[in-house]
Amino acid sequence: QVQLVESGGGLVQAGGSLRLSCAASGTIGSINVMYWYRQAPGQQRDLVAAISSDGTTNSVQGRFTISRDNAKNTVYLQANSLKPEDSAVYYCKANAITPLGKFLEVWGQGILVTVSS
Repeated sequence: QVQLVESGGGLVQAGGSLRLSCAASGTIGSINVMYWYRQAPGQQRDLVAAISSDGTTNSVQGRFTISRDNAKNTVYLQANSLKPEDSAVYYCKANAITPLGKFLEVWGQGILVTVSS
Protein backbone atom coordinates (compact mmCIF):
# COMPACT_ATOMS: atom_id res chain seq x y z
CA GLN A 1 0.00 0.00 0.00
CA VAL A 2 0.92 3.64 -0.42
CA GLN A 3 0.40 6.31 2.23
CA LEU A 4 0.54 10.08 1.93
CA VAL A 5 1.31 12.34 4.88
CA GLU A 6 0.88 16.11 4.65
CA SER A 7 2.71 18.62 6.81
CA GLY A 8 3.32 22.36 7.02
CA GLY A 9 -0.19 23.65 7.66
CA GLY A 10 -1.31 25.92 10.47
CA LEU A 11 -2.33 29.47 11.21
CA VAL A 12 -0.96 32.35 9.15
CA GLN A 13 -1.87 36.00 8.82
CA ALA A 14 -3.32 37.38 5.63
CA GLY A 15 -0.55 38.25 3.20
CA GLY A 16 1.72 35.57 4.60
CA SER A 17 3.05 32.38 3.06
CA LEU A 18 3.07 28.68 3.80
CA ARG A 19 4.82 25.69 2.29
CA LEU A 20 2.92 22.43 2.46
CA SER A 21 4.65 19.09 1.99
CA CYS A 22 3.25 15.68 1.18
CA ALA A 23 5.45 12.61 1.41
CA ALA A 24 4.54 9.25 -0.07
CA SER A 25 5.67 6.03 1.54
CA GLY A 26 5.00 2.33 1.28
CA THR A 27 5.29 -0.11 -1.56
CA ILE A 28 5.69 2.28 -4.46
CA GLY A 29 6.54 1.34 -8.00
CA SER A 30 6.14 4.77 -9.44
CA ILE A 31 4.08 7.90 -8.89
CA ASN A 32 2.64 9.62 -11.93
CA VAL A 33 0.62 12.74 -11.20
CA MET A 34 0.48 14.35 -7.77
CA TYR A 35 -2.17 16.86 -6.79
CA TRP A 36 -3.15 19.35 -4.17
CA TYR A 37 -6.84 19.91 -3.45
CA ARG A 38 -8.57 22.01 -0.84
CA GLN A 39 -11.94 21.94 0.83
CA ALA A 40 -13.44 24.76 2.85
CA PRO A 41 -16.29 24.04 5.32
CA GLY A 42 -19.51 23.38 3.46
CA GLN A 43 -17.78 23.53 0.09
CA GLN A 44 -16.75 20.95 -2.47
CA ARG A 45 -13.19 19.74 -2.76
CA ASP A 46 -11.44 21.78 -5.45
CA LEU A 47 -8.24 21.22 -7.36
CA VAL A 48 -5.45 23.66 -6.49
CA ALA A 49 -2.57 22.33 -8.59
CA ALA A 50 -1.17 19.21 -10.22
CA ILE A 51 2.28 18.07 -11.30
CA SER A 52 3.31 15.14 -13.43
CA SER A 53 6.41 13.02 -12.97
CA ASP A 54 8.25 15.00 -15.64
CA GLY A 55 7.57 18.27 -13.83
CA THR A 56 4.74 19.56 -16.00
CA THR A 57 2.46 21.63 -13.79
CA ASN A 58 -1.09 22.86 -13.83
CA SER A 59 -1.92 25.48 -11.22
CA VAL A 60 -5.52 26.58 -10.91
CA GLN A 61 -4.70 29.10 -8.19
CA GLY A 62 -2.18 31.66 -9.42
CA ARG A 63 -0.69 32.40 -6.01
CA PHE A 64 0.16 28.75 -5.47
CA THR A 65 3.17 26.93 -6.90
CA ILE A 66 3.47 23.16 -6.97
CA SER A 67 6.76 21.30 -7.14
CA ARG A 68 8.02 17.80 -6.42
CA ASP A 69 11.13 15.87 -5.52
CA ASN A 70 10.86 12.51 -7.24
CA ALA A 71 13.78 11.07 -5.30
CA LYS A 72 11.90 11.73 -2.06
CA ASN A 73 8.42 10.94 -3.45
CA THR A 74 7.37 14.31 -2.07
CA VAL A 75 5.22 17.08 -3.48
CA TYR A 76 5.19 20.64 -2.21
CA LEU A 77 2.75 23.53 -2.41
CA GLN A 78 4.08 27.04 -1.93
CA ALA A 79 1.21 29.36 -1.08
CA ASN A 80 1.91 33.10 -1.18
CA SER A 81 -0.10 36.24 -0.47
CA LEU A 82 -2.60 34.17 1.46
CA LYS A 83 -6.13 35.44 1.96
CA PRO A 84 -8.75 34.43 4.53
CA GLU A 85 -10.68 32.71 1.73
CA ASP A 86 -7.72 30.36 1.28
CA SER A 87 -8.57 28.82 4.64
CA ALA A 88 -9.39 25.16 4.09
CA VAL A 89 -8.27 21.62 4.62
CA TYR A 90 -5.63 20.89 2.00
CA TYR A 91 -5.37 17.38 0.65
CA CYS A 92 -2.63 15.68 -1.29
CA LYS A 93 -3.45 13.02 -3.86
CA ALA A 94 -1.21 10.72 -5.87
CA ASN A 95 -1.77 8.44 -8.84
CA ALA A 96 0.62 5.61 -8.10
CA ILE A 97 1.59 2.30 -9.64
CA THR A 98 2.62 -0.57 -7.38
CA PRO A 99 5.62 -2.76 -8.27
CA LEU A 100 3.09 -5.34 -9.54
CA GLY A 101 1.54 -2.81 -11.88
CA LYS A 102 -1.61 -2.05 -9.91
CA PHE A 103 -2.99 1.47 -10.22
CA LEU A 104 -3.76 3.27 -6.99
CA GLU A 105 -5.37 6.62 -6.33
CA VAL A 106 -4.24 7.63 -2.87
CA TRP A 107 -5.38 10.53 -0.70
CA GLY A 108 -3.66 12.05 2.30
CA GLN A 109 -5.56 12.70 5.52
CA GLY A 110 -5.62 16.45 4.94
CA ILE A 111 -4.04 19.35 6.74
CA LEU A 112 -5.71 22.51 7.99
CA VAL A 113 -4.64 25.94 6.80
CA THR A 114 -6.21 28.92 8.53
CA VAL A 115 -5.59 32.45 7.29
CA SER A 116 -6.50 35.20 9.74
CA SER A 117 -7.51 38.68 8.61
